[in-house]
Amino acid sequence: MLEKIFHLKQNHTTVKIEIIAGLTTFSTMAYILVVNPLILSKTGMDLNAVIVSTALATAIGCLMMALYANLPIAQAPAMGLNAFFAYTIVLGMGYTWQFALTAVFIEGILFIMLSLLNVREAIINSIPSNLKYAISVGIGVFIALIGLVNAGIIETGMVHIGNNKLDGVIVKLGDMKSNAAILVIVALLISAVLLYKKINAALLIGILIATIIGIPLGLTHLPVGGKLISMPPSIAQVFFKLEFSKIFSLDMVIILFTLLSVNLFDTVGTLIGCCSAGGLLKDGKIPNVKKALLSDAVATTSAGILGTSVISAYIESAAGIASGGKTGLTTFTVAIMFLLSLFFAPLFAMIPAAATSSALIIVGLLMMGEVKHIDFSDITNALPAFLAIVMMPFTYSIAEGISFGMISYVLLKVLSGRYKEVSIAMYILAALFIVGFIVK
Repeated sequence: MLEKIFHLKQNHTTVKIEIIAGLTTFSTMAYILVVNPLILSKTGMDLNAVIVSTALATAIGCLMMALYANLPIAQAPAMGLNAFFAYTIVLGMGYTWQFALTAVFIEGILFIMLSLLNVREAIINSIPSNLKYAISVGIGVFIALIGLVNAGIIETGMVHIGNNKLDGVIVKLGDMKSNAAILVIVALLISAVLLYKKINAALLIGILIATIIGIPLGLTHLPVGGKLISMPPSIAQVFFKLEFSKIFSLDMVIILFTLLSVNLFDTVGTLIGCCSAGGLLKDGKIPNVKKALLSDAVATTSAGILGTSVISAYIESAAGIASGGKTGLTTFTVAIMFLLSLFFAPLFAMIPAAATSSALIIVGLLMMGEVKHIDFSDITNALPAFLAIVMMPFTYSIAEGISFGMISYVLLKVLSGRYKEVSIAMYILAALFIVGFIVK
């Protein structure tokens, strides 16, 4: 039955490999069960209800990607957009969280329409291969940065050079003597040795060992009273709490444009990056891309109804792909784990952020391998690729990295007289990105 649904033999994989890959992906993104509700609760939403809605919306997104698109790419509420939901729409603009949920719901409907009309698919196919590889590399660096920051190995703040104080958001070395940093280094070495020995569960084993080591270091917190199972609370307080009274306003237009643009290119970047790293691209194209985009759109629509923020493909999926995941069975496993997390939340909450950091760093390393496909001999290809790579970690945004890459690609081709190499879709996208920068 699993073979018929997921075509395991055709994709040269097994049930064991796919399940391990799914467990690895889940372990690297399980933090969303805590982080997303904490952010959305700032708006007045019930924390416990949002924990449940986050798990359910994530499970729906993963099941769609697994059973409909058959891709090993998990989906969950997007980091960044949940902050936009809470701190901009509600706390900044003064709207209710019900209004924000309505914006999420409408965005999902619009995404379904754009996916059915092949607009999103056309955007992905219009991106040059050189930039696609650059997006993969950039995401790899971004993922590694997230892992290093989570571990406290890298931090931001003021830097002192002699008697001069440089004030601003400057990346610097963190406290290498901290327990978190030590834990990550140990887990990194263990995972690297296991990968050298070609053990498919290397990243997952590294995470589990790091979780155990984290107990005496005070980083892994055992459940109070040893209670590992609990019944999930009700989502009645946030379920279907939509507010349509102010949807025909300029603010809603601005909100929808922001949600659509950021989510679109975060998803595009993640799909390209993960599929490229996993060797899943076929003639430079993502398999079942229309189904993948529809999965994302349906999941976002359900998120608005269930009571959580925009759903997007997760870059942490690269951890599972690096562990051998090639089909939707990987994502199906992630969905099951999120549903189980509703009952075993105390158990999954034990995994410290530092324990998953080693996996993210190694995934960044593996995705860096795509750099060999980039044409650095032609400056009109090299510079856009370079900007796409470096601007992702520097701006802490996949979408911003893609925008810099696309704009510079179009401008360089036009200014060098090679404008015929640029597709109409790329011209339109570059223009939209430029407008986006102007109106920010």
